[in-house]
Amino acid sequence: MNVSQLAHEVSIRTQDACVDFPIFDAKSRSLKKTVMGLVGGNIASGSRVPIIEALRDVTLSLDHGARVGLVGHNGAGKSTLLRLLSGIYEPTRGTAQIRGRVAPVFDLGVGMDPEVSGLENIIIRGLFLGMSRKQMEQRVDDIADFTELGDFLRMPLRTYSTGMRVRLALGVVTSIDPEILLLDEGIGAVDAAFLEKSKKRLSELVERSGLLVFASHSDEFLRDLCDTAIWMEHGRVRQQGPLEDVLRAYKGIGE
Repeated sequence: MNVSQLAHEVSIRTQDACVDFPIFDAKSRSLKKTVMGLVGGNIASGSRVPIIEALRDVTLSLDHGARVGLVGHNGAGKSTLLRLLSGIYEPTRGTAQIRGRVAPVFDLGVGMDPEVSGLENIIIRGLFLGMSRKQMEQRVDDIADFTELGDFLRMPLRTYSTGMRVRLALGVVTSIDPEILLLDEGIGAVDAAFLEKSKKRLSELVERSGLLVFASHSDEFLRDLCDTAIWMEHGRVRQQGPLEDVLRAYKGIGE
C-alpha cells in the first residue's frame, strides 16, 4: 500500500459515542467508587440499576497524520476512550468507526508470559500487537540490543524486576509498524538514561505510525509526540485543538 492509499484508509470517526457500565450491586457504594476510579464519568440517575457513564457524546474525526494527546485528571475518561478506539469497548450509544490496523499499547505488560524467557516474550508480545512471527524474528536482535538485558533474555520473565520488564516491553512496542497507535504512558519504572533512549525510539515509532492518540500526564512527552490535544473531563470532550491551547486551558483550571 502506498502513502496515498494509507492516508485514505487510516481514520477514526466517532459520533456521539457513549460507553456505559451498569453496576448490579447497587448496595455497594465502595464498588461504585472503585469503578468510578477506573473509568471516570458520572453515575446516571433515573435508572433502577446504577449506570456509570464513562464516556458521553464523544464526537471525533481523526485522519492519517494526526498526532493527538489526551489530557485530563485520573478518571476523566482517557483510558476508556483509548479502549473504545481500539475496539475493546463498543459504544453503548452512538457510533465508532476505525479504519486501519490498530496497535493498542495501554499496559506494557499485557501479552507477556511470566513463565517463558524474555526472547520468547518478544515474539509473544509482537503477535499480540498484530505483527507476524516472521516480522518479530527479524526484529529480535535489534530489540535485544535496545533492552541491554544480555543473558537475562534467556531467563523466565518472572525473574525480572519491574524496570527490566518495562525495558523488554518498550523494546517490542517501539519496534512495530502500526497504522493507528493508541498509547497510554507507562514507562516510569526505568532509569533516566534509559528513559532518554526510549524517547528517541518512541519518536521514531510515532513517525512510522499513520495516526497517534497518546494519553499522558507529561507535558514534555506530549510536546515531543503530539501537535493537537483533547481535554477529557467527566467522560466528555471539554476542549479539542492545538496542543498548547488545550494545555494552557487545562492547566489554567487549577490555578
